[in-house]
Amino acid sequence: MSKEIPYKIYLEESEMPKAWYNLRADMKKKPAPLLNPGTHQPMTAEELSVVFCDELVKQELDNDTRFYEIPEEIRNFYKMYRPAPLVRAYCLEKKLGTPAHIYYKFEGNNTSGSHKLNSAIAQAYYAKKQGLKGVTTETGAGQWGTALSMACSYFDLDCKVFMVKVSYEQKPFRREVMRTYGASVTPSPSETTEVGKKILAEHPGTTGSLGCAISEAVEVAVGTPGYRYVLGSVLNQVLLHQSVIGLETKAALDKYGIKADVVIGCAGGGSNLGGLIAPFMGEKLRGEADYQIIAVEPASCPSLTRGVYAYDFCDTGMVCPLSKMYTLGSDFIPAPNHAGGLRYHGMSTILSELYDQGLMEARSVKQTDVFEAAEQFARVEGILPAPESSHAIRVAIDEALKCKETGEAKNIVFGLTGTGYFDMVAYEKFHDGKMDDYIPTDEELAKFRARLPKVD
Repeated sequence: MSKEIPYKIYLEESEMPKAWYNLRADMKKKPAPLLNPGTHQPMTAEELSVVFCDELVKQELDNDTRFYEIPEEIRNFYKMYRPAPLVRAYCLEKKLGTPAHIYYKFEGNNTSGSHKLNSAIAQAYYAKKQGLKGVTTETGAGQWGTALSMACSYFDLDCKVFMVKVSYEQKPFRREVMRTYGASVTPSPSETTEVGKKILAEHPGTTGSLGCAISEAVEVAVGTPGYRYVLGSVLNQVLLHQSVIGLETKAALDKYGIKADVVIGCAGGGSNLGGLIAPFMGEKLRGEADYQIIAVEPASCPSLTRGVYAYDFCDTGMVCPLSKMYTLGSDFIPAPNHAGGLRYHGMSTILSELYDQGLMEARSVKQTDVFEAAEQFARVEGILPAPESSHAIRVAIDEALKCKETGEAKNIVFGLTGTGYFDMVAYEKFHDGKMDDYIPTDEELAKFRARLPKVD
C-alpha cells in the first residue's frame, strides 16, 4: 500500500546528497570538447586555467568520474537552505481538473531566490582554496549575480559582476541585493572594457545579452592578477554542481514510491534543466528506466528548437573557446524579453548532445503565454514564480491538460528555479497589456548562422 503523499516532501538533512553526479560518465557519446579558437584543437587544462580555477578546470574536462564528493564546507553551507522541498501541486491539479499528479522542485528558499547558489558556493569555495583575490562573472536576470555575491561574501572574495543592460535597468532591486553583499555591478556592454567598447560601436544602443556580458567578464578576469572568471550556466562543471537538484528530487520521489513520467525544466544555458534531469537521464542512458524529458525555452531566443548544432563562440566578443552546441550565433542579441536568465544564444554541450541524440525534446513558448501560466500558478499555489521558471510551468500545465483529455494520471515533475519578486516590472507590463511576443524570423536567424566560425 502506497504512502499518503504530503503537500511537501522533505528529505532529512542526513539524506542530502554527499556527492555531485557527473552525467557525462554515463553518456556513450560524450559532449564535443571545447576548442581553442585559434588552433581548433581541444582546449588543454593549462589553457583553461588562465580563465578558470584549477579544480573547476578538472571538473570541466572530466567525462568519466561518475561522482564527485561534495566538500564538507560546501555541504555545511547547503544545509542553510537544503534539502529543498518537492511540492505536490494539489491546488493546481484541482484548478485544472486533471488526473495528472504535478510536482515541482522549489529552489527559491534562499536570499538569492534561485537554484544558482548551488554552484555559486562551490565555485567561490574553489577560488578561495586556490588563494585568489576575487572573481568576475556575468548575470542576466541577476539571479546568478546575486548568488555569487552571497557566496563571495561568505568566503571574503571580491566579486565583479557584468549585468546585461536591459536587466540592469528592469531589475534595479536585484542589482542592489548584489551590492548589499559587496559586489560591484556594471551594466553590459560597457565602456569599461575593450570588448564592451567594440560591441557598443557595432551595436549602438544595444540592450545587451549574456554573450556580451561574458566577454567583458572574461577580459577583466584575464587582465587582473589574482582573479578568475566563473559562470552560472552552460559549462559542464555547473551542471555537475546543480545535480543536487535532481538527486534530491529523485530521492524524494523514491521515498514515496513515485515514478516520474514527464520531467520538465526551463532552458537558457542549461544549469537548471541539466541539474534537474541528471539522475533521470542517467537511468535512461543506462537502460534502467524511461522518461519524457522536455526543455522549455523562450520563442524569442530558441536555441534548441531553431538553432543549429555547430561549433560557436560562447560569447559575443569572441574571446572564449569554441563550444559545439545548439546555437543561434554568438552575435545574436535576443529581444529584451523579461526572462533575462534565458537570453543566451547557445546551450550546454551536454544538453545539446543529448538533444541531438533524441534523448529529450524541446519546446519554445511565447512570453505572454508564459506569464499567463505564471499568474495562474501564483493564484492557486501561493508562490510568485520567476519568469524563467514559468516557462516550465507553462508546459507542465499543457501536459496536465493533455492528461485531462486522455484520462491518463501521469506524474509530471518540473523545476521551479526561483521566485519572481524582483521581476515585478515584467508582471506589470503583462497586466497592462504592454508585453509583446517578438519572435525572430527565419531570415534573421539565417543571417547570424551564416557568421558561425568554420570548423573542420
